[in-house]
Amino acid sequence: MSDYSVSARNLSKKFGHGHHAVQAVDGVSFDVKKGELFGLIGPDGAGKTTLFRLLTSLMVPDSGTAVVEGFDTVKDYRQIRRIIGYMPGRFSLYQDLSVEENLKFFATLFGSTVAKSYDAIKPIYRYLEPFKKRMAGRLSGGMKQKLALCCALVHAPKVLFLDEPTTGVDPVSRKEFWEMLGTLQDQGISIVASTPYMNEAVRCHRIAFVQDGKISECDTPENIRRKFPHAILAVRSRDAFSLLQDLRKFPEAHSCYSFGNYQHLYLHSEGGADGSAARLQEYLEGKGHQDIRIEPIEASIEDCFMLRMNKEGGDYGDV
Repeated sequence: MSDYSVSARNLSKKFGHGHHAVQAVDGVSFDVKKGELFGLIGPDGAGKTTLFRLLTSLMVPDSGTAVVEGFDTVKDYRQIRRIIGYMPGRFSLYQDLSVEENLKFFATLFGSTVAKSYDAIKPIYRYLEPFKKRMAGRLSGGMKQKLALCCALVHAPKVLFLDEPTTGVDPVSRKEFWEMLGTLQDQGISIVASTPYMNEAVRCHRIAFVQDGKISECDTPENIRRKFPHAILAVRSRDAFSLLQDLRKFPEAHSCYSFGNYQHLYLHSEGGADGSAARLQEYLEGKGHQDIRIEPIEASIEDCFMLRMNKEGGDYGDV
């Protein structure tokens, strides 16, 4: 028996023809271990949603293969749909049915009942039970996502596919949602999730960066951070706009991006950042900046993401 819950090999999918063709997924290969929380990270239009549709048998690939729990997504699509749960990026439940009615409907589709699957959904349903008579369309964003997750779990799937499940949801509900995913992992469910939030990405066992339909790197968050090739200085001053422009002209600058109140300056030098910090202080003072603050910092997943997505990685992989 395979140790992998999901395996993709050279998956490709193109839309359109001729000059208007779009290669949404381009030769993607990866594996998801049983019981793993696997993250797909990438900008809008990177191909994540198309990849989810291929993995859940909703689309047929132009080439390549995908296997979910030993079943081929093309040949064995009926079996696959019985053992997976899928939450698309857009809320897709029946808004004119109540919470309770939606759950009963989806359980019936899979030949089950809410009572039979109650243990599987109990950690999430406890948030919804006080509102079980409320129409789904009248729920808050966070409650809608909890209901969608319950409906995806009501038939006790082995694999859960979540396409940006917390987009547009408040921070507290996002935190609760990812805590619930941890509970599901304890039940042995394999989870593949995409997210635009870097603080969610670090909760995954492994993450894959997706851009232009390809996976550029796949590793644990810690290993990805460790391989970041540049020293980083977090810099702020009174004039944030001029600061960004001046930092990009600093002779030792590789690139620079805004992160909240700070600019993250990636340095060409491979050594420590202390010498560069002293030279940068002098450089910025010469440009007339005031209230300058410079701190050497470690790379975050967001730093790694920005470097890859802007194709400025140099020797940091094929970017």
